[in-house]
Amino acid sequence: MADTATLQHPSPRRLMLIRARNHRGLMIGGLIVLAALLVALAAPLIAPYDPFAQDLSRRALPAVWHERGSWAHVFGTDALGRDYLSRLIYGARVSLLIGVCAALGSGLIGTTLGLIAGYYGGWVDNVVTFFVSVRLALPVVLVALAIVSIFGGSLWIVVAVLSLLLWDRFAVVVRSATQQLRAQEFVTAARAMGASTPRILIVELLPNLIGPLVVIASLEIAHAILLESALSFLGLGVQPPTPSWGLMVSEGRGMVFFDPRLIALPGAAIAILVLGINLIGDGLRDVLTPEGRE
Repeated sequence: MADTATLQHPSPRRLMLIRARNHRGLMIGGLIVLAALLVALAAPLIAPYDPFAQDLSRRALPAVWHERGSWAHVFGTDALGRDYLSRLIYGARVSLLIGVCAALGSGLIGTTLGLIAGYYGGWVDNVVTFFVSVRLALPVVLVALAIVSIFGGSLWIVVAVLSLLLWDRFAVVVRSATQQLRAQEFVTAARAMGASTPRILIVELLPNLIGPLVVIASLEIAHAILLESALSFLGLGVQPPTPSWGLMVSEGRGMVFFDPRLIALPGAAIAILVLGINLIGDGLRDVLTPEGRE
């Protein structure tokens, strides 16, 4: 009888897995991101050449589909004779590393501020709300350009700048959810048992916010990848010779009318990866909060 009841009324976790498996966008996005992740992790094994190696005797070789192309360099070479496929493969590492690290950094900042503001309320909430309003009033791209131009462009400076500029969405969502949860019975019971405030925030409240945080983090990873590409395109992000997709677009813009693959290939890589991450974020929102999508 118990097994029959379980089959008729599956657990919430099983229902979530069924919704995830049946969500086409989530599956497609997952495959795209999984492929990019595998390429990034296996870059030293699958890249045919050293992405930093220059050979001016092989500069600006066309891709294999061109009549002068060859399978020795499938996507051809750039103006310095570097294999373009190898640089695209290693560029996936840079984009995913910056996206994930920036999302983790901004998530830590925003979640901490949101928890504190939502739990304490009063003047603490007013102060955090003020900082959120100030952050929302600042244009992200212009502020990032100003900071990076002062401190110089490097991978970790870009990560730090993006972490300091993308925390507001985490703070707003976590603050709102914490305000709803702080009056729940399990929080009251924890207070009655003498639990400290840090324990209530971390052990009682934070686990109930994992769903929204995962959705926001996926969207911010895509946002960070786009911003890094924009900064690198303007010459203020990841610096040469590091293979970055945005930097590759910048380096190839002078040849856009003569050799469009130099822009089309890294541009397509950015678009496909961001699309995959956004599909995952949208799919997770559907799976974790289906009532909000009806």
